[in-house]
Amino acid sequence: MKSLGLEQGKKLIKLARKTIELAALTGQKLIDNPQDPIFLEDSGAFVTLHSYPSKELRGCIGFPEPVMPLYKAVIEAAINAAFNDPRFPSLTIKELDKVIVEVSVLTSPEKIIVKNREELKEKVKVGKHGLIMRNSYSSGLLLPQVPVELKWNSEEFLENTCEKAGREKDCWKKQETEVYSFEAIVFSEKEPKGEIEKKTSSSLG
Repeated sequence: MKSLGLEQGKKLIKLARKTIELAALTGQKLIDNPQDPIFLEDSGAFVTLHSYPSKELRGCIGFPEPVMPLYKAVIEAAINAAFNDPRFPSLTIKELDKVIVEVSVLTSPEKIIVKNREELKEKVKVGKHGLIMRNSYSSGLLLPQVPVELKWNSEEFLENTCEKAGREKDCWKKQETEVYSFEAIVFSEKEPKGEIEKKTSSSLG
């Protein structure tokens, strides 16, 4: 996992928020030239928005695979989470000071190999792992913090990731379903534009 400290996390949160504010106010995409070399490394990343103070989800989009430099992934994910998440209307200017910004930096997904599908319940660690379900025609992803927030056990986590992929909740039991896990470093505002905290996957549970 990338060695990202709190100060770097603060920069990523500010990058995401500045991206969203610029797009909301002017319709323009932020152009950034980071000096920190770690931001230039390809990495998976998600940006999640929560309404404040309710903490309800307001948008979440990202890239599970390391397909672009981290800073670009955060910029693209921020725009999509705020304005292109099909589950929600576009964020309005009035909401800019009423959302919490969260950035998750992901490790590369790794396929979980088991002889018996029931073993997945033991392999998947709530609070440590994020999950991806894939087959030939669909995929779904849930970040490590989701089952912690919703108090799911590992089986519920597997079931809900199946449903996120648009499939029946027991799809994880079928051999044609590929199950991948990943970990994350998560940075989040405690309140809009407020103090920022850092959590790794291992500290979410």
